[in-house]
Amino acid sequence: MARSLTAADAVIMLTIPGLFSTPQQLQGFSADNVYDMGPQTIAQTAMGVDGVLSAGFVFNPVDQTITLQADSLSNDLFDTWAAASQAGKAIFRCTGTTTLKALGKTFVQSNGVLLSYPPLPSAAKILQPRRFQIQWQSIISNPS
Repeated sequence: MARSLTAADAVIMLTIPGLFSTPQQLQGFSADNVYDMGPQTIAQTAMGVDGVLSAGFVFNPVDQTITLQADSLSNDLFDTWAAASQAGKAIFRCTGTTTLKALGKTFVQSNGVLLSYPPLPSAAKILQPRRFQIQWQSIISNPS
């Protein structure tokens, strides 16, 4: 039997110590996009003049962009997070989990930082989704 690849049952939970000490489930995702994940670069290479490729492992963060409808109640979490950072001139780090039931996996996200957020939705015929970018130190896959 083939697996379903639906994103409709994705569950994203965020904990932001000092702001939201219990995990908060994000809801009200965009109709066209739940989130985007950037690639994580794990190697640095250098080609010698003699044509030999050298390589080594390097640590790098990974970016996740979460997309919420303009009327999502979860926008309040990001608004609070950004406002607290601006008011205190401080960084509030978060942890998270993304459970993809369709794949039977949970991804544990560690040491996240809110990199960017739109302070209000764009407006067209209707209010447009908002895209929030979090940069994670690491993401580890586990069976659900």
